[in-house]
Amino acid sequence: MAGANLTVQGRQLARRLRELRLDTGMDIAETAKRLLCSPAKISRIETAQRPASLRDVRDLCRLYGLDESQTEDMMRLAKDAQKQDWWQAYDDPDFRPYLSLESEATSITEYETTTIPGLFQTEEYARAVIRGWLPDIMDDILQERVQARTKRQERLHGANPPLYRALLDESVLHRHVGGREVMRRQLEQVVKLAQLRHVTVQVIPFTVGAHMGFNSAFQFLEFDSELGPVVGLETLMGHFFLEKPKDIKRFLEAISHSSAVAMSPAESIAKIEAVSRTF
Repeated sequence: MAGANLTVQGRQLARRLRELRLDTGMDIAETAKRLLCSPAKISRIETAQRPASLRDVRDLCRLYGLDESQTEDMMRLAKDAQKQDWWQAYDDPDFRPYLSLESEATSITEYETTTIPGLFQTEEYARAVIRGWLPDIMDDILQERVQARTKRQERLHGANPPLYRALLDESVLHRHVGGREVMRRQLEQVVKLAQLRHVTVQVIPFTVGAHMGFNSAFQFLEFDSELGPVVGLETLMGHFFLEKPKDIKRFLEAISHSSAVAMSPAESIAKIEAVSRTF
C-alpha cells in the first residue's frame, strides 16, 4: 500500500466504515450506487487509500442507519483524522504517512542494512545521508528534512515514548557517511541513546552471513488500539506499507530470527564502542 492515508485515526475510520457497510449486508457496488459515486471511491475510503471527507462520512452514516449519537462519534473520528500535525508540513508527501504512523506507534522495531536509523541520527550524519540520496537537493529543503529527523527524535525523550528496538547489520557501523569525525560522533550517539530504558540495540555481525531479511530494511510499527501492525518499506520507487496478516507474519518471523542471531544488547554496545574508536 503506497501513498495511503495511513494516519492512525484514518485507519480507524476506514475500518469502522467497512464494518458498518458489512453489518448492513450491502456490497461496495450497492453502496456506491446509493451515494452516486464510483465503487472505486468506496473501496479506497475503506482501505484508507484516500481520506473520507466529512460529507462522505455523514452520507455513509445516514445510509447505514446510524442514530444521532453514533453519527456524532463517527464525525468526531473523521475530524480527528483531518487534524494537522507537524509532519503534515513535511516537504516529502510520500513520507508523511510513515511520519504519522511513527508519531502514534507504541512499539517500533527497525532493521537497517545501510544507515543508522533516522531516530538515532545526528544532524550532521542525517545531512550527509540525505545529500547522498539526493545530490541535487536544494539547501533549504535539505535543512527542512534534517530538522524533521530531529523532530522525530523527540518521541524517544517524551513522556510516553515507544518501545524502540533497532536491529543493525554490522555494515551500518563501518560505512563512512560524512567523514570519520561524523561517524565517530554518530556511533557515540547510538551508544548514548541505547542507555534509555525503552531502547534496545542489537548488531548482527558479519559472521552470521545470510539470514532472514538481511537484504531488506524495514520498520515494524505496533499501536495501542484495535488496529494491527504496519510494516514500512522505503525504496527508490517510494514508501510502501504492508498490513495483510500473511505479510505481518513474515516480518515477525524475520524479527525473531534476526534478534536470535544478533549479538546481545550488551555485546552490541561494546561492538559499537569498539568501532567508534577506529574513526
